[in-house]
Amino acid sequence: MSTLKPTRKVSRRHELREDTVITFYARALDFYEKNGRTVQLVAAGVVAVIALFLAYGWYQSGQNEKALAEMAFAVDRYEDGAYRAALDGDITFTGLIEIADSYGGTAAGNLARFYAADAFFRLGDLENALTYFRAYNKSSDYLGASALAGEAAILEAQDEFEKAGDLFRRAANLFSSEITSPEYLMDAARAYERAGAISEAEEVLEDIQNDWPDSQAARNIEFDLARLSAQK
Repeated sequence: MSTLKPTRKVSRRHELREDTVITFYARALDFYEKNGRTVQLVAAGVVAVIALFLAYGWYQSGQNEKALAEMAFAVDRYEDGAYRAALDGDITFTGLIEIADSYGGTAAGNLARFYAADAFFRLGDLENALTYFRAYNKSSDYLGASALAGEAAILEAQDEFEKAGDLFRRAANLFSSEITSPEYLMDAARAYERAGAISEAEEVLEDIQNDWPDSQAARNIEFDLARLSAQK
C-alpha cells in the first residue's frame, strides 16, 4: 500500500487566490525594480516623520514638566489671593502670563491660561481676562465649562447679552453636572431675557425643568416661565 497521501483537491477559489497573490507579488517586484530609489526615499521620509513625531512628543513632555514646576509658585500666590503677583511673577518665580505665553502648547501652559484669565477677572481687568479665557483650550470638563462661563460673564458685563446667553448655554452643555449645569442655564435665561430673546430664555428654563428638576434653580421655574410668557 502506498504511504503517499492522495493529492489534495484544489478548489477554483483557492487557485484564483494563489494566482492573485503571485500576480500582486510580481507586479510589486517589477514596480520596486523600476522605482526602487523613489520607494526608498518615501520610506525614509516616513521614518523621518515618525522620528520627528516621537522627538516632538518627548520634547513636549519635557516642556510640560518644566512648565508645571515653574507654575507651582505662581499658583500658590493665586490661591493666597495675590493675583497680580501670580500673574507677573518676580525674581524668585515665573508668573502665569509668561508661563502661558511660553508653554502654551503644553497642558501645563494651557492650565496657566485658565489661572491667568481668572486672576485678571478677579482684578477687574475684563479685557485681558477675556483674551485668556478665549485662548484656553477647552475640554469637556469642569474647567472647560468654567472658561466658557467666564467668557459669558464678561460679555454680559459688556452688555452683549445674547452672546452671553449662548455661551452660558454652551457651558451648561459642555460638562453635564447637577451642580453647575442648572446654574449656567439660569444665567443663560437671565442674559437672554436682558437681550429681549424671550423664546430662548424660555427654552433654557424648560431645560432646567426637564433635565434638572431637583436642582435649586428649578424651584421657581413655573413662576419664571409665567413671567416670561407675560412679556410676549
